[in-house]
Amino acid sequence: MRLKSLFSILSVVAVVNAESISKTDYDVIVVGGGPSGLSALSGVSRVRRTALLFDNHQYRNAPTRAMHDVIGNDGTPPDAFRSLAREQISKYPTAHFSNATVTSIRPTGDGNVSVFSVADSTGKTHTARKIVLGTGMKDILPDTPGIREAWGKGVFWCPWCDGYEHRDQPFGIIGSLADVLDSVLETNTQFDDIIAFVNGTQTSQGEAAATHKHQGWEEQLKAWNIQIENRTIERIERIQDGETHQNKTAGLQFDKFLVHFTEGKPIERNAFITNFPAVQRSNLPEQMHLNVTDNKIIVNFNGMRTNETGVFAVGDANSDGSTNVPHAMFSGKRAAVYIQVELSSEESAFMVSKRNDLLTRRELEKEAARAIGANLEPQWKQAQRKRFI
Repeated sequence: MRLKSLFSILSVVAVVNAESISKTDYDVIVVGGGPSGLSALSGVSRVRRTALLFDNHQYRNAPTRAMHDVIGNDGTPPDAFRSLAREQISKYPTAHFSNATVTSIRPTGDGNVSVFSVADSTGKTHTARKIVLGTGMKDILPDTPGIREAWGKGVFWCPWCDGYEHRDQPFGIIGSLADVLDSVLETNTQFDDIIAFVNGTQTSQGEAAATHKHQGWEEQLKAWNIQIENRTIERIERIQDGETHQNKTAGLQFDKFLVHFTEGKPIERNAFITNFPAVQRSNLPEQMHLNVTDNKIIVNFNGMRTNETGVFAVGDANSDGSTNVPHAMFSGKRAAVYIQVELSSEESAFMVSKRNDLLTRRELEKEAARAIGANLEPQWKQAQRKRFI
């Protein structure tokens, strides 16, 4: 090997790797200020990574009265939880917050490591090496009057989050016939007076769909003594508010509703579980061409990574099943750990390669000697005079 070639190789390696770690405004940008995004921000901030969290104050659980099944915060209102989380995370000097909405995220890296340009609704642009999407889901509620007004306040979709406060009260299931058994299996230990309001879906086609989903569904519903009400729902009328009618000692809320139909007499119930669809709240996953199936961002469980290098998705927007606060926080923390290791691995590789560009004259001599041996000593001395004198 000629010395000139050796110097060229060392020089090129150093330059390529020096350019591969680009300077950005932040190490990480987190989009979404719910439990998953806050957890990701806390995780990266505690290892002193610079991070910016965007929070446009749109939250799936905003309508509910309180969070439940969140150890240490059982019964805490969601807004109080978020406020305390932000206050605690703010003590880390590398954590930053913005109330703007992210409008676009573009990869701008050179292919060696990820770099992103993030534009927000104020017209500002920020750069980061990693992106965390905690953008959440949005429930698609029907136009039936009364449902939206009662959402999260006696009408809910998660029995772990809200069911216990209405236990042993007259209960209803709102959804298609095919979804009824799923709801029964989730709620049967809390309620024994259950009516399934299937809103006209008990047809031959609806029964076929239920059979396709659960063989023997009819026998199971009979075994649980579930009554099926197939009349078309006209509206849901609240006749008592559980916010003001409670037994706080027992942890009970007494909401009351009348289900009105297009014909016949109404039926009274105290609470309902629903089976409504949900979609991605943000258009960023589509804009970034992320893999989305069944309205969930597909992630690898090892790190919550998406198909876009450097982009992670957490919370209920991703495909790992994060549909409650504890699980959302877990996914955010898991992503934070993998991000730290990924960033550090990139920096470690950069530092190892960059040292070739920082060698002293004596160190460079040793590197060359190891590469070419002692049989080219005359050429080495000549190269020394030309290079260093």
